[in-house]
Formats: sequence, C-alpha cells, structure tokens
Amino acid sequence: MDFQTLIAPLLGIIETGGPVVAILIACSVLAVTVTLYKLWQFYRAGVGRHVVLRQSVNLWDQNQHAPAIEALNRSNSYLAPVIRTAYYVRDTAPSDLSARLEAEAEARFLKLERGFRFLDNVAQLAPLLGLFGTVLGMISAFQSLQDAGNQVDPSILAGGIWVALMTTAVGLAVAMPTSLILSWFEQRMDAERVFAGQVIQAVVAPSESWSEKQPSANAA
Repeated sequence: MDFQTLIAPLLGIIETGGPVVAILIACSVLAVTVTLYKLWQFYRAGVGRHVVLRQSVNLWDQNQHAPAIEALNRSNSYLAPVIRTAYYVRDTAPSDLSARLEAEAEARFLKLERGFRFLDNVAQLAPLLGLFGTVLGMISAFQSLQDAGNQVDPSILAGGIWVALMTTAVGLAVAMPTSLILSWFEQRMDAERVFAGQVIQAVVAPSESWSEKQPSANAA
C-alpha cells in the first residue's frame, strides 16, 4: 500500500469539507506533535518518577546527610537540582530558603507546561471552527437551492447539509481528545507541585519522618 492510497481518504475529507476542515486537520496534526513532544519531555525529566529523590529526602529528614547527598546524586528527577541547592545552602533562613527553592521549582514547572496553552487553544477553538464551517456550508446549500428556482431537487439541500455538518463533526473529533490529553497533563503537573512542596518543606524544616507523610499516589 503506497502513500497515495493511505492519504486518499484524508484528501477526500479535505476536498469535501473545504478549507475549514483542512485547518482543523492541520490543528490536529500539530496537537499530536505537541502531545508526543510533551510525553517525551515528561519522560526525560522523570515526571512522576521520584523514588530515589524520596529516599534522599527521607534520609535527610532523619539527619543522615551524607547518605542523603549520595542518594540524591543518583536521582534523575528534574527536581534533584532544587533539592541539591537546599542541601548545600544551610546558612539561609528557612523562610528565605523555602521561597528560593519554590521559585526554582516553579521555573522548572513552567518549562514542563510549555505547550499547554496551544493544546488549550485547539480544544476551545476546534468546535468553533467546526461550527463556522457548518454555517458557511448551510449558506452555500441555501444559495444552491435558491439558484435552482422552480426546479428544486431535495438532494441539493440534503447534500449541502451533510457536507456542512461534517465540519462540526471534525471539530468535535479534534477538540475532545485534545481536551482529555490536556486534562491529563494538567493533573500530572498538579501532583508534581504538591510533591515539590512536600519535599521542599521536608528539607527546609525537617521534623517527623517524611516518608510517613507521602500520599499513596506518589508511590509510583
């Protein structure tokens, strides 16, 4: 099966739906590209994979500083540099150190969240583009019906309507999975913020055993 055969159905949809469908398909391709890039970025950053980092902070909370630093050096988590700063900057007031670490962690969060705005725009604009294409298609269908005059053929109107509704269907088909994917990414980042806040407080102001304060959701 050659490339032309593979893309023939897609070209047929674009030809039938017009430029609005072409724009929607382009948006879907870009959304898939951004999604794959974010998944790769999350994997490289170690999002959700903080086992070694948790062990290090737990050791630090138990006043075992040397083993904690050794464990931190083995961590691949993107938060490891933030915690390393806390380990080596010990002469700073806890409130000032906490603010500094939170700012550094937030900078890393913003980098991981880059691209979320585009996915949000696609999820919101795709249905509107689909509706816009439907309106344009309905206008064209009724113009064709008017041009037919007394020789009205119901197939002219029916054909125009289903073509017009295709843009709405394509818009929803693009928007729904994009919205679900964005929601998953945002939930992951919310969990990362909670985790970062816990480890920062555990390092800045160690008290009780940090491992006992961890929710089961971060055990993975």
